[in-house]
Amino acid sequence: MADMTAKPEALPGLTARKLAPADVDRIKAAHPDAFERPFHKRFAPVLALGVVVLYTVYSFWFFSIATVFSQGNWGIAGTYLADWVSYEIRPDIDYRTGEIVVEFPRFSPLGSNPQPAWIATQEGQVTLRTQEMAKAPQAAPSAGNSFMSPSSPATSTGSGSGSDNLTNSFMAPSSPATNMGVAPADEGVAEPSLREEIKTGIASATVSFGGGTRIEATPDIVTVFHAGEQLRVSVDAIQRDVQPLLNEGQTMPAWAEQKRPGEKVFLKFGGAGRAEIRDREVKVWRRFFGWENFFFDANSPFWPMTAGERMASIFTGPQIVEGESNAMAMVRDFLGNAEWQHADVWIKLLQTIVMAFVGTLFAVIVAFPLSFFAARNITKSRIVNQIIKRFFDFLRSVDMLIWALFFTRAFGPGPIAGISAIFFTDTGTFGKLYSEALENIDDKQREGVKSVGASPMVVQRFGVVPQVLPVFASQALYFWESNTRSATIIGAVGAGGIGLKLWEAMRTNQDWENVAYMVILILLVVFLFDNISNALRMRLIGNQQTAR
Repeated sequence: MADMTAKPEALPGLTARKLAPADVDRIKAAHPDAFERPFHKRFAPVLALGVVVLYTVYSFWFFSIATVFSQGNWGIAGTYLADWVSYEIRPDIDYRTGEIVVEFPRFSPLGSNPQPAWIATQEGQVTLRTQEMAKAPQAAPSAGNSFMSPSSPATSTGSGSGSDNLTNSFMAPSSPATNMGVAPADEGVAEPSLREEIKTGIASATVSFGGGTRIEATPDIVTVFHAGEQLRVSVDAIQRDVQPLLNEGQTMPAWAEQKRPGEKVFLKFGGAGRAEIRDREVKVWRRFFGWENFFFDANSPFWPMTAGERMASIFTGPQIVEGESNAMAMVRDFLGNAEWQHADVWIKLLQTIVMAFVGTLFAVIVAFPLSFFAARNITKSRIVNQIIKRFFDFLRSVDMLIWALFFTRAFGPGPIAGISAIFFTDTGTFGKLYSEALENIDDKQREGVKSVGASPMVVQRFGVVPQVLPVFASQALYFWESNTRSATIIGAVGAGGIGLKLWEAMRTNQDWENVAYMVILILLVVFLFDNISNALRMRLIGNQQTAR
């Protein structure tokens, strides 16, 4: 084994010696740039870091990021995120008449006659209270005060002193004749009166949120149990008053809040839901994990069935819909689900895919030949090069969303506007990318084809296209995948596709589970197309390497 510590032998004719200080000074004087770098080069990292910090501070101030974060309603943002994976049932416990009435929204996920097990009511003696406006007795009109009465001073013909005539004239403001028989202002004023009636009815209701959390409501007192604590709230539907019943020195629990005295009390139970205690009702938002009625809405005969019962009905169950098999009825009800609209969502998703494919295909067809005129090494005319390149710049400088707005006004809402927007934008982008790829080809292959006397078209076909075709195809596949996402965005402005459905669901601020459903479908499509385009690109690259 060779000795690794041995010094290397000096080359013949060469000797090494240590530089003297004079030699070093002479070299520095001959090459000052190598020894004395400029200030900006020596401190370039520090300067770059300082610029980044200053720009970050400026952006933080200019966009008021601190104010945005401090004033942001993070509670609502959390509710929206929770709506992606859960849903709420919203019953109202009404006690304004003195009797408990449990009400549900018109389009409740529980159907037209909801009777959930987590709401229990109890009958008992209730006092119905209604407020009426009773009028006080009015004084009878006085004939003597009427200017038509013979004894009325207003019938005076003007005899007497001037002041008496003015006073007795029925035109005088102070004349009794101007009364016209109307009682004084303090007579006949409506006075409220409370009418009570005792009967048997719903005296209390209990809403259970699970884990010991519940609300017990009566017409006078609402009691809340949560996290081992209890809160009693007095409610008065007549006086429109809400008052927490707290002992001296006692404060509201952390999960309860009343912003102003006498107003509603907010209750927050975390993932289980929330509630509001008002003077005439308790509004409940009971939250459950999952997507409600995803397969069948409440109007379908399959809705109350379990999964096992539905599968059994396909093979052995009785016919549910006359003249139609249970399997076909099940498919029809699933696609026609009024809450999720599966058929419409899938059709709009297919429109989005078609928009992306057709728009990208048309852009490739137009940009491919034009890129040869834009490439300087293919077309020698500088004028033609510049005209085509500036045309590409114009098309891609206008954003796809702006083109979508323009074509929506021109053609109306629909996929044609979306296809046109993708086509215009991608034509400019493909033209630029393709022309740059053409300008970087190897001219040896083209010169070899030209040397055998081939025509210009044949030279491009066999000397240029084989070099750039895999690159062109790879870029086209990538943009097809990217345009699938872009078509979703431009669809929100009326250019067709699933984007419009997504925007409609977001605008309601309630159908966030539908938003999550459509986002998942879009992610699946993008994931599928990503794998397809990657496979095709690898195939093209592999064929190109094999050909070499």
